[in-house]
Amino acid sequence: MSGSAKTPWWKGAVVYQIYPRSYADTTGSGVGDLEGIKSKLDYVASLGVDAIWLSPIYPSPNKDFGYDVADYCNVAPEMGTLDGFDALLEATHKRGMKLILDQVLAHSSDQHAWFQESLLSRDNEKANWYVWADAKEDGTPPNNWMSAFGGPAWSWHPVRRQYYHHKFLRQQPKLNFHEPEAVKALMNVLRFWLERGVDGFRLDVAHAYYHDAALADNPPVPMEERTGLNWSHAPRLQEHIHDSGLPENQIAMRAVRSVLNEYDERLAFGEFAETPEMIGTYVGEPDLLHTAYTFDFLEDRSLAPEVFQRYYQDTLKKNGDPWPCVTFSNHDLTRPVTRWGGGRDGDDDLARFGLALLLTLRGTVLLYQGEELGLPDVDIERDQIQDPVGELYFPFGKGRDGCRTPMPWISRAPNAAFSSGESWLPIPAAHIERAVDVQEAMSDTVLKFAREAITFRKEHACFLTGDITFLESIGPILAFKRALGEETLTCVFNASEEASVWHGGAASEIVLKGARRLDFGTGDVSLVGTEVICGPRSAAFFKGP
Repeated sequence: MSGSAKTPWWKGAVVYQIYPRSYADTTGSGVGDLEGIKSKLDYVASLGVDAIWLSPIYPSPNKDFGYDVADYCNVAPEMGTLDGFDALLEATHKRGMKLILDQVLAHSSDQHAWFQESLLSRDNEKANWYVWADAKEDGTPPNNWMSAFGGPAWSWHPVRRQYYHHKFLRQQPKLNFHEPEAVKALMNVLRFWLERGVDGFRLDVAHAYYHDAALADNPPVPMEERTGLNWSHAPRLQEHIHDSGLPENQIAMRAVRSVLNEYDERLAFGEFAETPEMIGTYVGEPDLLHTAYTFDFLEDRSLAPEVFQRYYQDTLKKNGDPWPCVTFSNHDLTRPVTRWGGGRDGDDDLARFGLALLLTLRGTVLLYQGEELGLPDVDIERDQIQDPVGELYFPFGKGRDGCRTPMPWISRAPNAAFSSGESWLPIPAAHIERAVDVQEAMSDTVLKFAREAITFRKEHACFLTGDITFLESIGPILAFKRALGEETLTCVFNASEEASVWHGGAASEIVLKGARRLDFGTGDVSLVGTEVICGPRSAAFFKGP
């Protein structure tokens, strides 16, 4: 099991991501806080998850809502205090769960004291803690790097008469990992929280700590490889090989792991968005990150079997086969039921199907708040936008607010009992219909299915740390085997809205005749001889040799 002495607690664990601004507000400010999270810990524990991951809780100007950190060693006043954090940590541990913090080490806020000192001159103590460069002779930026949010990844500062690099907003200057003193300070940030007892960190944009010191231009994506997604967002028109995804980034991963190894049973997992093929360079025992996730599943809109096969067989196995995190949802991407189904009103059958698949895949599971309720994305109006990406591209792109709206707790309460004041983002009718109290009162809900699915996962060691082998199938059927020791389970999924048949594949060791369907699944599935008849959006699990 995931908590045994032989296996690290995080291997096969279920980690529940909380976006603190949107979980529970106890002050009436309309913004969630630490005390609100503490008040909901019994609910979180009831899901059966092993750990909680908190998106940033640090003081911030909130240009990017906490991902622009102004003080790495404190708590945002609107969210609480350090004492309040310690109380939350203790209460989490008392319920048998771990607590993981988001760490944003690639960049800080431009309001951070480090940057404010760095910009004053080219020779002060922190002058090289950020990435500064001279302009070209004509005054333009030093190279062609593009910001992930659009436009040049450089901003001019008149005090230093230089450009500074920012991979995201201009208010998020890039820290310089080529500067040993800056790295030392960042590693001490990790120690500050580890000393308080946190169980680990999620590392934001962990693939982009190091940059090319020579500031070489990024090459263009070849014209024949450009897709609709590339064309819709200018930064995707270049290959980000000099501003992120460098082999030298491994040095930073080792530095982080070295700090965590000073403490017992701590976890570091990274976010690798642009260069998933580098995961094997940054993850692995004994001295790299414990695990990481890529965007292979987060950006997928198809649920096609080859998406999952390709991830395990190509992205992972061809790159050292590191232990993965698997996730369908987080604070940056369209919620899965909307991404897969195309609607804003929700689809509970699709939500159940997604949970069944997620919780039987190999890896450490990352489950985003509201996913256990089957919440769809929210269609944000112009006057409701908070996200800077939405500000840039509305109405053609509405940004990330649609997946960040507050948790609906009580359907008949103002603001669904998220806050006694006006919530910072709206709570739509489709969410209120799926509020926690509604789902707790009914027998067949996504919430109750989520609990059953997590329990089912924990009852079978092969789901926690077992191997995954994909089985031959055609059409919309995804079939794979999970095996550990003498336990083998065959998992069959039909994501389509039409019935389909799985014939058992070419793997002779799978004997479906006489196999027993487990007491857990979605949709209608029946066994006729060696054929599995899969109803629309169905999943079934069979014991096998």
